[in-house]
Amino acid sequence: MPHVTQHAINLRYSYPWDLQPRDSAISTAENAAAEIAAVGTTTERTGLERDIDWTGAFWVASGVPPLVLFSIGAVAATVGKLSWLIWIASIALGFIQSFTYAEIAGLFPNKSGGTSIYGAIAWVRYSKVIAPISVWCNWFAWSPVQATGSALAAGYILTGLFAPDAAINTWQINLLDLGWLKTGLTLRINAVFLLGAVIMFSVKFVQDGGILRSANTTKILGISAMVPLLLIGIVPLFTGDIVKAHFFPLAPLAHDALGRVTDGTWNMAGITVLAGGMFLAAWSTYGFETAVCYTSELKNPKTDTFKAIFYSGLLCVVVYTVVPFAFQGFLGLGDLVSEPVVNAAGTVTAPAVYGGMLAPDIYSGMGVAAVMARMVHVGAVGGAVVVVMLILALVLSLMTSMAGSSRTLYQASVDGWLPKYLSKVNAHRAPSNAMLTDLIFNLLLLLLSDSVFVIGAANVGYMIFNFLNLNAGWIHRLDRPRQERPWRAPTWILVAGGVLSFVNLAFMGFGADVYGAGTLTTGLGFVALIAPIFIVRHYWQDRGRFPDVMAEDLGLASGDAAVKRASFWPYVVLAAGVIVVVVTHRLAVY
Repeated sequence: MPHVTQHAINLRYSYPWDLQPRDSAISTAENAAAEIAAVGTTTERTGLERDIDWTGAFWVASGVPPLVLFSIGAVAATVGKLSWLIWIASIALGFIQSFTYAEIAGLFPNKSGGTSIYGAIAWVRYSKVIAPISVWCNWFAWSPVQATGSALAAGYILTGLFAPDAAINTWQINLLDLGWLKTGLTLRINAVFLLGAVIMFSVKFVQDGGILRSANTTKILGISAMVPLLLIGIVPLFTGDIVKAHFFPLAPLAHDALGRVTDGTWNMAGITVLAGGMFLAAWSTYGFETAVCYTSELKNPKTDTFKAIFYSGLLCVVVYTVVPFAFQGFLGLGDLVSEPVVNAAGTVTAPAVYGGMLAPDIYSGMGVAAVMARMVHVGAVGGAVVVVMLILALVLSLMTSMAGSSRTLYQASVDGWLPKYLSKVNAHRAPSNAMLTDLIFNLLLLLLSDSVFVIGAANVGYMIFNFLNLNAGWIHRLDRPRQERPWRAPTWILVAGGVLSFVNLAFMGFGADVYGAGTLTTGLGFVALIAPIFIVRHYWQDRGRFPDVMAEDLGLASGDAAVKRASFWPYVVLAAGVIVVVVTHRLAVY
């Protein structure tokens, strides 16, 4: 008999938010048994499959360490010699935050979709509108890994096979100029788009086979990805390629009036640069919380959920510490390649060009693989093998992203946050419509000419997600004091998470627009799209009622939903969060 929890029983509540039973008659034992049997049949047909243990979730989440490839160049080009410290500090914050997520994930062993789903349930008692923002922001932040990762993988392949000035690398069809959003931003079709699309379709084919096939595939890719990343982080430590001068002085990167690089000072401009680095690094380092996306597919979720996120976090601590350190020690900021071009009016028409970590292809990420291949000293053929393995590492990240983000969409649909069509699963019980939606969205993002801008805008959503869900930890602790917790975080961890939620918003307010003047506005604009989407689902499709399967999760079965033990404090936190973003954004100096 399939596992059926109490919340699967149709309790027939009506709630614009009145939380009162529509009819007070108590079902007979026969009717209740019939309902359970009916729901059990439906669950067996439409639910996700419990196919993996914590090691399976660990391997699916092992696509997070390769995310260092996405932004290591952009962070270095933004903060300069502070880069290695930025990565260490960022993964340390991410590791502390993960313990809050581990506790709230254990509260809902039958839900997939990750931390945002569990956080939304905390916030819904206080605001129907705020709750789905958590889910939407997490998906919006995590999904673009597929577009940016496939673009990088395509770039690695094209750079390795063809000269930079070859026709296949230079042809482009411009579809739309988005310069009003960010200078130089366009929608275009080129070889990177076409090859990247092929890579994404291939990943979806694997994902369509269900979580077990995905976990087995990512285990193979994970091993092939970890080997080069660890070699890149360790080999330079023993070959004498780490140059001390590449790390000091510890000053923020600055530019003079002509755009030439110089050491900055710790004024407001320097703080803005530091926050910009912490902001972008967080998109990569915090990502291992995706390990809890597969809770409803774990054979023993009560014990495996914590193990999955803890060991995924330890792996990320190692990779995000040694790889950026070795990369910076090997490459350095680089020397001036060409002076800035100034016209007769004294206006800079072309900026100064540098090598090293400040090189344009390092900022975009396209040249990172070639540098890393040189770091391990294995010759031309060995270097090519390293590049191939790094491409596999990127594919692994795509696998992790599609698996996690599609399950966020799926569970949000089941719970009544997002449109109903997203809850459809295929014969292998993979969330097929959610994955198709992910694919279409990322094909559109793949048309954009600036991947760093995409990451920056997506990270606006991620910082909001982290803010809401770190605070969901203490809200759940107050509102669900008697609910079983397979793992209970120390109280100081929840307090630290609450403090870090505001620190993350400060990083966003100060640092988002470091990557383009429209980055923060674009991210906030996309966040706002959840309002009409939720209104259509909740008030039109569901007539103001949440699905019956949410009864236990929302506390309807016990009457706990009417009790708001956190009182007015969630509203205070929201107001304070808005103030932090507004103030830090106004203080920022670009």
